[in-house]
Amino acid sequence: MSRINIAIAGVGNCASSLLQGIEMYKNSPEDSIGLMNYNLGGYKPGDINVVAAFDVDKRKVGKSLKEALFAKPNCTTVFYDKLPDYPVQVQMGPVLDGVSEHMADYPEDRSFVVADENPCDVAKVLKESGAEILINYLPVGSEKAARYYAEACLEANVGFINAMPVFIASDETWAKRFEDKNIPIIGDDVKSQVGATIVHRTLTKLFENRGVILDRTYQLNFGGNTDFLNMLNYQRLTSKKKSKTQSVQSELKVALDSENIHIGPSDYIPWLNDNKICHIRMEGRGFGHVPLTLDVKLSVEDAANSGGVMIDAIRCMKLALDRKIGGILTSISAYTMKSPPIQYTDSEAKKMVDDYITGRRER
Repeated sequence: MSRINIAIAGVGNCASSLLQGIEMYKNSPEDSIGLMNYNLGGYKPGDINVVAAFDVDKRKVGKSLKEALFAKPNCTTVFYDKLPDYPVQVQMGPVLDGVSEHMADYPEDRSFVVADENPCDVAKVLKESGAEILINYLPVGSEKAARYYAEACLEANVGFINAMPVFIASDETWAKRFEDKNIPIIGDDVKSQVGATIVHRTLTKLFENRGVILDRTYQLNFGGNTDFLNMLNYQRLTSKKKSKTQSVQSELKVALDSENIHIGPSDYIPWLNDNKICHIRMEGRGFGHVPLTLDVKLSVEDAANSGGVMIDAIRCMKLALDRKIGGILTSISAYTMKSPPIQYTDSEAKKMVDDYITGRRER
């Protein structure tokens, strides 16, 4: 099979874990622990090749990709440090609304420090690099910046995977633009392998399937990476809270009133670094209207938790490119994203992806 040339917007913790994982599984073909699919349509993790990267932090811009992946403020666990010397230099992207003003109130090792550089022409870099797919890993709340990269993909004829909660794939106008140009798009807002949202969804579906009425629920999340620091600015959280909430609500036949469901980032605790702590509480009524309460705590490395999911999304998009399919990739969006254009249960989405991989389903 051919290589899969990708570009990355945002060389943060998620990018670091993704590339560590690609190299680890490429060099340990007998080890498939942590992967949902080792061979997907003939493509393996090691077939993914990075050809361009964009960031705005002075500790990353102008540096080699290998150096940037381990530069501050990245704090994710290093589980594979034998990365190659990628022939890729991190380019300066447009800042726009990508950096919240409150970041300046925190130590540099924990926050973003914008480089004093002029932004590159992203569409031009994408064309010249030979990128086929761009992954959008920008910080939560980067509405204008996310749309800039989506525009660049449309101009450069590059597939777009929107891993953040800005509604692009799930926006009819944007979806039509990608459809009209026959460019594939996957989105929005990546759903971790076993993360807070998918656990909450699964438990909600369990209540529904077993005849238990869910009366109220909350999900509180804590972490110490730049994502959680960034989200202390609650003005940037509108799309994030909507994305996570509608993902859980979609598992219910009758949605909960807004006062009975709270899902969203809660606080920043620096010493947690990239470890994310999630507390879920669900209160309902079972047989005889007898109360039932469920409390769950999840502790997980945030960035690594989405790495395997992204490897599947990349390879599914490559299949679309091979098959000359553009527009929304419905099945893999439902399987890997919190806010796909159409919500399906996780078991339904898994079956749809299997059918898509084998060609029994177009998208």
